[in-house]
Amino acid sequence: MQILKEPKGSKKYFERLSDKAAQFAGTTIAFGGAALVVLIWALTGPFMHFSDKWELTINSITTIVTFLMVFLIQRSQNKDVQALQIKLDELLKNQSGANKDLIRIDEEASESELKNMRDQYRESA
Repeated sequence: MQILKEPKGSKKYFERLSDKAAQFAGTTIAFGGAALVVLIWALTGPFMHFSDKWELTINSITTIVTFLMVFLIQRSQNKDVQALQIKLDELLKNQSGANKDLIRIDEEASESELKNMRDQYRESA
């Protein structure tokens, strides 16, 4: 039984690429590479007379990397949350005595609705 649809063509390629990028971004090698770039940049400062162009180089690099990482991290978190939600729904569905109506609660609920439900469960606990 397949619950999720397989992405097609370029979407499937992007998913694989973003998964690999997210995995790599959390490695020691990625951190070391970023630290090395900063070190090389710092060492070139005296040769470039600490010019505006020298400073603009690292600012541009960090801005671009940060911009891309925000989307990569968000995608990874969304995927993790969806997988976790499916697992929780399955546990709740098969647990006797559980409130099955909770399965219908999703990310569409407002913060106030979720807070009210949380408060009700705290009171009943």
